[in-house]
Amino acid sequence: YEGPTTASRPTAPETVSLHTGGTWRDVPLHRREQLPPGQTVTGPAIITEANATTVVDDGWQTAVTGDGHLVMERAAVTESSDLDTKVDPVLLEVFNNLFMSIAEQMGARLESTAQSVNIKERLDFSCALFDPDGNLVANAPHIPVHLGSMGTSVKEVIRRRGDSMRKGNTYAVNDPYHGGTHLPDVTVITPVFDTEGDRILFYVASRGHHAEIGGIQPGSMPASSHTIEEEGILFDNWLLAEAGRFREEETLRLLSEAPYPSRNPRTNLADLRAQIAANQKGVDEVARMIENFGLGVVQAYMKHVQDNAEEAVRRVIDALDDGEYAYETDSGAVIRVRVRVDREKRSAAVDFTGTSPQLTTNFNAPFSVVNAAVLYVFRTLVADDIPLNDGCLRPLDIVVPPGSMLAPEPPAAVVAGNVETSQAITGALYAALGVQAEGSGTMNNVTFGNERHQYYETVASGSGAGDGFPGAPVVQTHMTNSRLTDPEVLEWRLPVRLDEFSVRRGSGGAGRWRGGDGAVRRIRFHEPMTVSTLSQHRRIPPYGMAGGAPGALGANRVERADGAVVQLDGSDSAEVGPGDVLVIETPGGGGYGPPPLDQEQAGRETDDLRAF
Repeated sequence: YEGPTTASRPTAPETVSLHTGGTWRDVPLHRREQLPPGQTVTGPAIITEANATTVVDDGWQTAVTGDGHLVMERAAVTESSDLDTKVDPVLLEVFNNLFMSIAEQMGARLESTAQSVNIKERLDFSCALFDPDGNLVANAPHIPVHLGSMGTSVKEVIRRRGDSMRKGNTYAVNDPYHGGTHLPDVTVITPVFDTEGDRILFYVASRGHHAEIGGIQPGSMPASSHTIEEEGILFDNWLLAEAGRFREEETLRLLSEAPYPSRNPRTNLADLRAQIAANQKGVDEVARMIENFGLGVVQAYMKHVQDNAEEAVRRVIDALDDGEYAYETDSGAVIRVRVRVDREKRSAAVDFTGTSPQLTTNFNAPFSVVNAAVLYVFRTLVADDIPLNDGCLRPLDIVVPPGSMLAPEPPAAVVAGNVETSQAITGALYAALGVQAEGSGTMNNVTFGNERHQYYETVASGSGAGDGFPGAPVVQTHMTNSRLTDPEVLEWRLPVRLDEFSVRRGSGGAGRWRGGDGAVRRIRFHEPMTVSTLSQHRRIPPYGMAGGAPGALGANRVERADGAVVQLDGSDSAEVGPGDVLVIETPGGGGYGPPPLDQEQAGRETDDLRAF
């Protein structure tokens, strides 16, 4: 690029009218071919050329590079006017996506820097942005059971740390009785201060499932735990970083000196560092957003996106009817829910009174898990593309009886509550609202390990059908959204071989719309390990709806190298050796509507063929 020719040397720019900043203004009109390298054009202005028009808005400037490129940079943040902070449909959509983008970038940082298979490969993590009161503003589309419950962790840090929080400090929480859900899910929380370091503007948080956090079995998802202590290490509002310094030695002692210490504390530390790095990405992006738009506008739209979500849920409630359902789990425990709609207030009460009392097993779920399930269900009823945030909960009054399996008291075990009871709550709500047949109703949790290796996964299954759509086969349903580890990575990182991962044909419930099929997964072991499963719908099948058939029951077993077969309960554990194979057959989703005659006939023929 040699700049303008003699014939096109710069002349005084013309002026044209441009609507900017809410009014019409006369602004310079520059000809691109007349701008020499190094020239700067300060907005508001327009630059034209043969095939493009560039608008340089107020507060921006454009420089011409030596190659003739135009580089635009923000020169200054303009003062926000009343129009800037009033809700605008276009800007609302911009900020919906901008807030979500910050969480997505945090997730990308966490994925790229984590060490464990569970976080790096299975993506069992979530990132989100919260307002100064700890209310969820926006999230990336990560794990629903994380996202709806992380706000409880943030609010617990706010409640207990208060004015003692300082810039550069980061906190870790996993204690289910003080803001957590279950111990493997460690939430790392960082306050975002203003430039002076005096006032907290936002919080950013990342939650990762640590596949080893101590406890009585490798993998920290024991089938037989009865107290929270047996499930691993407690991070009770733990100061993880202070003034920007990672408290590595102190955290290593916490991980190593508990009654049931972590078997792999160095990996825990590596993943915690990755979570801190993810949070720092969030802090940086929030600062950039404020620099670009101004604090007043950002704070206004932080409120607008929540108000918009609230109104979207109220519109859903306008079309709902009262409903109730008693959901029986495989253990015989019952989750009872009643939904009562107040049309005048455009609100709904979600009442779990009558739910079974606190259990001696680990299927108790803290209130934060209940909150997450309710938030998820009502968000899925909204057709608009809005971020999942606390605005969705404003029209809802959630009632949970103290001392029940949905509001346990310490030291009750809870490790299955986060993964299994959350699915049951979701199923109970969809049934009460008459929305769709049940999906598999379980995450089909599998952990295995020894002193050297620990691994955790959730196995996909069939989703439920609804009015006008079939269920999907072999997908992660509802409260889980992690992926399975690639076979090559699984076999490279662990002493196992994946013999089979296939569709379990015919396991979806029959109906006008069929339920999705489950999966068959066979894992062969090369060295001694302890296997643990936490799963449901091994006794009671996933329900169909409106005349649709239920999905097929799931099944777990170990096929020994010597040919013996050991049937496992839904929640069970076993010792395996070289050559032994763990087989997981996941449930199918329920069908919707009475099945057509030909579908029933096809089902009978399939059954006859299997019997033959």
